[in-house]
Amino acid sequence: MPLLASKANPRFQALQDRLKAGGQRREATLLLGAKLIEAWMEARQTPAGKRLRPALWLRLEQTDPHPLEASLGLKTQVLGQALMRELTDTGSPPEHALLMELEPELAGPLAPRVIGAWGIQDPGNLGAILRSAAAFGFQEALLGPGCADPFHPKALRGSMGAAFLLPLRRVDTLQPDPGHWYALDGSPGAVPLAEADLSEPLRLWVGNEGRGWQGVDLPKDILRLAIPTQGVESLNAAVAAGIACYEVARRLSP
Repeated sequence: MPLLASKANPRFQALQDRLKAGGQRREATLLLGAKLIEAWMEARQTPAGKRLRPALWLRLEQTDPHPLEASLGLKTQVLGQALMRELTDTGSPPEHALLMELEPELAGPLAPRVIGAWGIQDPGNLGAILRSAAAFGFQEALLGPGCADPFHPKALRGSMGAAFLLPLRRVDTLQPDPGHWYALDGSPGAVPLAEADLSEPLRLWVGNEGRGWQGVDLPKDILRLAIPTQGVESLNAAVAAGIACYEVARRLSP
């Protein structure tokens, strides 16, 4: 199979161009490494998994083919080490990567149990929030302004494919529907987690890592929700989300 080794090669430049756009403009991404590719394969029939459509298998030079490479029926491009490192922006280039095209976001009514992230800037935090939500039975995620790009190759790898587990939908404003809307926040007057009505339909929001909900005009229909702590002022956003998601699952489990 021909080896792609020159940065000046038009095929390599075309690959770079497909991956340049980020955030809402992103139309393609990379799954880095066999483990992440296998995770997508397990989730590919779910609504979130179907949003990613495989387009091209990328293999590092002098690497054996992966069993999935042939089963997906894709073309394979072999890259030299320097090109694989540059394309994936990793110090140690993966042996395998999968170029994925992104389908449009889902539309329609929200799912019964939704997690929301508003201004979560760290991809690791966003990934942890999404994984906790999926682990505890949430069915959809809303991403507000300022959120990290969940489909950035590094974010996908760092969160081990949380974007395969929950359909993601971007929103610019908070417009409550008839469900129970909560913003995790420890300010005075917030409803303690133990006293909150967490029945469905439920929309649980997590604010920015540093500012929380400061400067955000929360609609009156969104209640502030507090997790009581001792000896510390606040919890990490992802930790707080994990605790709240667990409590929701505990209450709603049969």
